Amino acid sequence: MVQRQEQLATCDPVWAAIRDEAMTVEAREPGLAGLLHANILNHGRFECALAHTLSQKLGSEELSPLQIRDITEEAMEDDAAIGEAARADLSAFLDRDPACHDMMTPFLYYKGFHALQAHRIAHWLWTAGRTSLAYYMQHRNSVEFGVDAHPAARIGKGIMIDHATGIVIGETAVIENNVSMLHGVTLGGTGKVDGDRHPKIREGALISVGAQVLGNVEVGARARVGAGSVVLINVPAECTAAGVPAKIVGCAGSKQPAREMRHEWLDKDEHADGSGI
Repeated sequence: MVQRQEQLATCDPVWAAIRDEAMTVEAREPGLAGLLHANILNHGRFECALAHTLSQKLGSEELSPLQIRDITEEAMEDDAAIGEAARADLSAFLDRDPACHDMMTPFLYYKGFHALQAHRIAHWLWTAGRTSLAYYMQHRNSVEFGVDAHPAARIGKGIMIDHATGIVIGETAVIENNVSMLHGVTLGGTGKVDGDRHPKIREGALISVGAQVLGNVEVGARARVGAGSVVLINVPAECTAAGVPAKIVGCAGSKQPAREMRHEWLDKDEHADGSGI
């Protein structure tokens, strides 16, 4: 059995790294052996381990961990893109979070990572027409991880939601690939208008702490939104918006703001030549 698991891991670099890290920690901290085996080392595949980990966090008296695990495994079996996106998210945490030094840590402990994967399962349920169960998953995601994301919202891969607490993502919101977002962010509407009414966050954008992006507006590719800003306008690609209400204050300061995670900006006049920070 162990040999079979090791063979499967070699075909999956992300899973192999997580297993190696778990074995190293087990040798150093034997008191964590039960946790590591239950969530990682007893499983032959990444998807199985992720389903188990989510089930332990999202299970409740209403829907048991076993039921959550079955739903999660069904979703990932039906749509291989869910597992692929989860792997990309782990890589994003390792690449962008200076406090993250391996893949095992976010897999086990980071609620931003867990919330993303819970949303992917809820979105799968929503698109399959199982809306009541999708809403239940949204509820559990909000209660356990502090992320209230409507199941219909579309979220790409390679996403990092750092700290996660206080995130709100509306029904018609779109978050493209390789976006970074910090805690306290709202991607919301501006009233009771129905239809397409939530923000579109394009690839590689960075949304900083406590930013509120409201209405059917676009934050362009590789753009930035400053901490505490209230965005009611479109933000052009590779620009920075900041303030209440937000205005365009300069360029994004980087070719890859979501990866570099730089949140400071200079006055607009200092960017008159188009240079970065």
